[in-house]
Amino acid sequence: MNSNPNLIIGAADGLSIEQLGSMSNRHGLVAGATGTGKTVTLQILAEGFSRLGVPVFAADIKGDLSGLAAAATPSAKIEQRLAQIPLPDYAPHPCPVVFWDIHGENGHPIRTTISELGPLLLTNLLDLNETQSGLLFACFRIADDQGLLLLDLKDLRAMLAWMSEHARQLRPTYGNISASSIGAIQRQLLVLEEQGGDHFFGEPALQLNDLLHVDFSGRGVISILDATRLAAQSPRIYATFLLWLLAELFEQLPEAGDADRPRLVFFFDEAHLLFSQAPKALLEKIEQVVRLIRSKGVGIFFVTQSPLDIPESVLGQLGLKIQHALRAFTPKDQQAVATVARTFRPNPRLDTAAVITALGIGEALVSTLDAQGRPLPVQQTLIRPPESRIGPLSTDERREIIARSPLGGRYEQATDRHSAYEMLQQRAASVSDTGPAGKPPQATRARPKRQSVGEAMIKSAARTIGSQLGRQIIRGILGSLFGGRR
Repeated sequence: MNSNPNLIIGAADGLSIEQLGSMSNRHGLVAGATGTGKTVTLQILAEGFSRLGVPVFAADIKGDLSGLAAAATPSAKIEQRLAQIPLPDYAPHPCPVVFWDIHGENGHPIRTTISELGPLLLTNLLDLNETQSGLLFACFRIADDQGLLLLDLKDLRAMLAWMSEHARQLRPTYGNISASSIGAIQRQLLVLEEQGGDHFFGEPALQLNDLLHVDFSGRGVISILDATRLAAQSPRIYATFLLWLLAELFEQLPEAGDADRPRLVFFFDEAHLLFSQAPKALLEKIEQVVRLIRSKGVGIFFVTQSPLDIPESVLGQLGLKIQHALRAFTPKDQQAVATVARTFRPNPRLDTAAVITALGIGEALVSTLDAQGRPLPVQQTLIRPPESRIGPLSTDERREIIARSPLGGRYEQATDRHSAYEMLQQRAASVSDTGPAGKPPQATRARPKRQSVGEAMIKSAARTIGSQLGRQIIRGILGSLFGGRR
């Protein structure tokens, strides 16, 4: 692991531009038009943090980040850039990489459960209206009260059908249960399944410790989520998954205190997909998570075309800012460039607005934080060349790395535990389990056997039980769209 906990981004006027490791949990932004070099910048940041011993999670939208797993190939362009940037220790070097894929095709399958996701994020994922959202929150509460595990889509469907069947008996406790609203949610679940949601929900669920490894040499392992299909075909699943992951990190990681480098760095590519579709209430929770997760030692870096894709309340929390070229062909574009220029601390030697439109490929305006967390004046910076390959791995190279992965076999085989679907089938088949005719079973009679003390110590078991404290905590963190209705 590098003893110098700083990350070299590039150079300006022959001087190194560095990001302090101790400021890297203050988050960051990489922005710029298509083709201006954002992906390579993301690559050198991931590389740099790995070299510092910091694990990295990155979503790979175009497939190019897979090149992190291979050493760079010497080229005239790299030699030219090295002649302009003081990098005496530069050497082609691969990074330790683990590949993930919700569909399980280009990496280890990555899953969560319905219960872990919670009703707030599921509401956004399904694009429900207020009435339907209220019903979904009631669904989770009823499942908790009845001791029913919601692990996958078939569990949620069975739970909704059971609620519809017992709507009259449930109404005094949980409010009106509309058949039309249940039908609307069921239809949205079918749409979600067509988009690949059936791959996303289930077990074994992701264990966050598997994102926090370093290799034998002390380099942070870079976890790469293959999102080439996901972001294009299922943008809501993509955005919801990454937001869920942030919330899980906030819930599970202990306080980090002041450290010379982050515990984990998280890159959120195509960040506009998160903010453009989220309702105001959810945006407020996103802002809250971004603000508070710093204390857990997690740095979040948003990657997008324009800083204006990021809400102002979130943009104001971002420390490191790397701005590649923007185009200004229309008056609206020109106004956007002027607005972006004002987000930087001025440099009296630069006309920031003019420079933004004139930057070449591999150049960027960069503003870092000093040791007190204050923005430094913006610098026109040549981005350093990566030590890993620019461009994707071949299919055979990716397969070889996946085959050698230390996580091989841990997630590949899906499991289907006894959960709400099976429990409700049993109730329907057994008179003794269904209770008196016309009444839903009582939670005290139907609740499954609780964990033993030893089992309760195992996080993977505890986090799947809907009525357990862990699920209540995460719902509390993300809050409720309806003032506490759950």
